[in-house]
Amino acid sequence: MWRACRVPRLAASGAVRLCSSNPPKPPPSSSAQPHSIPRPQAEKQRRRREREKAILSSQRSTAEGDAMKWSEKQKIEYTANTPPGAKKDTTVLLPSQYSPEYVESSWYQWWEKEGFFSPEQHERLSHSVDQTFSLCIPPPNVTGTLHVGHALTVAIEDALVRWRRMQGHRVLWVPGCDHAGIATQTVVERRLLRAHGKRRQDLTRQEFLQEVWKWKNEKGEEIYHQLRRLGASLDWRRACFTMDPDFSKAVTEAFVRLCDSGLIHRSEGLVNWSCALESAISDIEVDSKELSGQAMLSVPGYENKVEFGTMLTFAYPIEGHHGEVAVSTTRPETMLGDVAVAVHPDDPRYQALHGKQCRHPFTDRLLPIITDSMVDMELGTGAVKVTPAHDHTDFLLSQRHSLPRVTVIGGDGTMTHPCGEWLKGVKRFDARQLVVDALAEKKLLRGKQSHAMTLPICSRSGDIIEPLLKKQWFVRCDKMAEKAIQAVDDGQLEIIPHFYTKTWKNWLSGISDWCISRQLWWGHRVPAYQVELPNSTAKQEEQWVWGRSEDEARRRAAVKYGVKPEAITLTQDPDVLDTWFSSGLFPFAMLGWPEQTADLQHFYPNSILETGSDLIFFWVARMVMLGTELTGQLPFKQVLLHSLVRDKYGRKMSKSLGNVIDPLDFIHGVSLERLQEKVKEGNLDPREQLVAMEAQRRDFPKGIPQCGTDALRFALCSHKIQGEDISLSVSEVLSCRNFCNKMWQTLRFTLGVLGDNTTPVRTLEELTPLSSMDRWICSRLYSTVAQCEQAFEAYELHTVTSALYSFWVHSLCDVYLECVKHVLVRQDDRAAVQAETERSVQVASSVLYHCVSTSLALLSPFMPFITEELWQRLQPFRPGAAAQASLCLQPYPHTSQLAHWNFPDVENDFLLIRKVVRVARSLRAQCGMTKEKPAMWAVCSPSQAQVLLHFGSAVWALSRISNLHIYCPQEGESLHSVCSTPPPKGSLVGVVDHTCQLHLHVQSGMNVDRQILQLTQRRDKLLSKLEENLHTVQSPHYLTKVPAHIREQIDSKMSAMQQELKTTEDQLSVLQQTQATE
Repeated sequence: MWRACRVPRLAASGAVRLCSSNPPKPPPSSSAQPHSIPRPQAEKQRRRREREKAILSSQRSTAEGDAMKWSEKQKIEYTANTPPGAKKDTTVLLPSQYSPEYVESSWYQWWEKEGFFSPEQHERLSHSVDQTFSLCIPPPNVTGTLHVGHALTVAIEDALVRWRRMQGHRVLWVPGCDHAGIATQTVVERRLLRAHGKRRQDLTRQEFLQEVWKWKNEKGEEIYHQLRRLGASLDWRRACFTMDPDFSKAVTEAFVRLCDSGLIHRSEGLVNWSCALESAISDIEVDSKELSGQAMLSVPGYENKVEFGTMLTFAYPIEGHHGEVAVSTTRPETMLGDVAVAVHPDDPRYQALHGKQCRHPFTDRLLPIITDSMVDMELGTGAVKVTPAHDHTDFLLSQRHSLPRVTVIGGDGTMTHPCGEWLKGVKRFDARQLVVDALAEKKLLRGKQSHAMTLPICSRSGDIIEPLLKKQWFVRCDKMAEKAIQAVDDGQLEIIPHFYTKTWKNWLSGISDWCISRQLWWGHRVPAYQVELPNSTAKQEEQWVWGRSEDEARRRAAVKYGVKPEAITLTQDPDVLDTWFSSGLFPFAMLGWPEQTADLQHFYPNSILETGSDLIFFWVARMVMLGTELTGQLPFKQVLLHSLVRDKYGRKMSKSLGNVIDPLDFIHGVSLERLQEKVKEGNLDPREQLVAMEAQRRDFPKGIPQCGTDALRFALCSHKIQGEDISLSVSEVLSCRNFCNKMWQTLRFTLGVLGDNTTPVRTLEELTPLSSMDRWICSRLYSTVAQCEQAFEAYELHTVTSALYSFWVHSLCDVYLECVKHVLVRQDDRAAVQAETERSVQVASSVLYHCVSTSLALLSPFMPFITEELWQRLQPFRPGAAAQASLCLQPYPHTSQLAHWNFPDVENDFLLIRKVVRVARSLRAQCGMTKEKPAMWAVCSPSQAQVLLHFGSAVWALSRISNLHIYCPQEGESLHSVCSTPPPKGSLVGVVDHTCQLHLHVQSGMNVDRQILQLTQRRDKLLSKLEENLHTVQSPHYLTKVPAHIREQIDSKMSAMQQELKTTEDQLSVLQQTQATE
């Protein structure tokens, strides 16, 4: 079911539609279509050509090549004897480096066996709260395998699920699989033909269904295996397949109830028909192929290629006159079904022909010339052929003008009896050429030209879709749609991001009836029965009843028609229901509906529905409509729609493009050769295969490295999922793997510190940070937890991942550990360590423990494997009460726990230290220093001097200097440890801001020529930036249009740049003098 929505424009494949840009409500069709404005065909073609050109181009940027440089890491396996389902042994020595293979071994089987993912676990949590969080996974098709787009869904949903579970909520996340009627039947039919040389029709329906179940039992677990490898914390004991007996019972119940309430009816309407499948299909099974003009295409069932992308113009003679009316079409074979010609009532060319008739050249039928304001006078000849049985717009015209509907193409794709003996039984595209030849013979052909068009193609069979008039079962959607719109307007249902609310209203406001019949064998058979009464005649109108069983249907028929039950003959409809009908029941059918089960009472309505934005119409809207109608409640309270995953060329991940990537290829790694084999195994045409394989050669020249589940999940959740399409690159995932290694090495260091400690770690509550650096890192942790709390509530997962990465890498590792490392590792000579220093060491060790432990808990929803592995290693040192058995059941950190660690002033002061360190490192780099530790002067304001003194040790450690001298030229008061003398002349100068400069005293070894070059380049860059800012400031409307706070920022920035420019020029002058004296 996780599939792209493609809305076919069927009119483009038929007669030229000469209609206004505001079409009326469409007739009942195989699926309602959104009223969005499609991108012009020429634009689509242009974008597609550009993308293919970019792929096939031989030029590659250097940055692109550099981004993919990687080498195979050593693979370390977990070899301890751990039976499946047993807890992993974490007492064995921690390997020296991170390996996904080692980390991800055994944990999932233990989690699953212990029942950590079931809501029943909630009662055993000490921090449980009386709140419920429930949702279903969008059930993937049983025929397929998951790709990276599915992995995004899993990563997002599992992050939310694990977060709520750690918060103490009663959580239920139900796995499921969709039976995928058309896709599954197609796959099994191909398998039968390949293995046994048999077609479906060679078997009885029951025999064929046995083959399908056999295939499903072999194949069905593949998706569940992928979900487990992705770490999805699903309650597998409640796994739900849409063809399970209980689910099938729910589908039957839904159909019967909707029929009883008049919301399902049987009528004749146009549907998307696949002649190869001989079934109606939904829009989601239709691909749109853009043609820029004339093209020869292969069509299933035809030996020779068929011509498309041409416009044929022919004439209809006017009855009783010498004149004619010319019409144009891309489907000349349908002209046998023409019943009228339509013109605009105000078109002066046809004023004299209103009410006249044309004579059909082949059927001798008289075709009235009708007037309708829908006709566009400016398009084509201004006259339209009307074929109601084969075109959606023409069907509307036939309703308004009471025109007959003549079906000239049958369900098998051959021409029907009304065409005449010369065409009867001829395949439709063979008939096309026969009709063209016959028109030419009758001298009625007026021209043929290339024509851009959109061709609707069945995604399952590759056949060209044919709009056909069929008697089918339809759901009346208008009243249910009104309720769905009202639910959003009233705030009962929230759609996130909110900009989809407008789309929701627009689509549901114009919704048409939904065809739910499918002419298949695999699926939920329609629980409706045609009734044959005693003494009934063949010409009698169809009579139907429905029921939960044949016996119930018989009793209903007896009451309805006033006859004895035994006198009635019932024949069940051979059709099955649309897969989207059953999947629309998923939120409540998975919980046991229609029975009032405990699960239904506890977990319905679901808390949220999370899915791809492309399913808002085909799945989300239908769930809301069906759920509200059948249960009296909305199926969920919130809808969270995430963006689509695209490749680096902007193309959506699609099997038809050959650019899908199995998430397991990211997790385990894969060679380029294997990736190319997968493309060849697909059903792509030669050009698409060429493009797909070239894209792989360019993007993955060495294949994909092993990155692991945690890295993949973290990379996916690091993207903004609300509103912006996602372009995932291997380098991003590889970067997250490096982050895993950073976590690994941090834990190894932490264990080394804790292992050498003789004093136990203090509890979080009793731990008070002592040093300035302890206070800073503790406050940074508090701020990070606060960020996570706010962002999780807003479903902004990218903000959570960014905050966590920044804390671990840039605060904990790059700053805190660098500053306190010398304190923590100086424990070899305990006797020499003073009591005060000993106390500092103990506090720093405890602070380090809690920073790491808390961060692992914060990261757990995104990276369940590595966080579990590392957290378990910390448990021997845990102070206070025993923890939960698994990190996934631990309380999620919250700010109330860390309120005593909130020091906002300390964090604010440290911003200056970060700037100072950045400038100091830049000065060192300019001098080419690596090991040297020069003295440094800071010329600053008194308030800045206070901060520098407070964090002096951090400046020393991070800047790698031997001494820090602080000089305040405008000193207003005496400051302890502040120099009274300015920095020595000839020092290298760097600007921190407009009141703070750094002077690095370099005694020897400085490359003067290199320094002059660097400073000159810096000066030129500053001049350019200043000129740019000056242009902005001097613009006419600067004072009136630019907000005051922005002007202040610009002024401050310009002041700092001017100060830096002055010091740069001064420094250049000194160096040039030095150069002259050498």
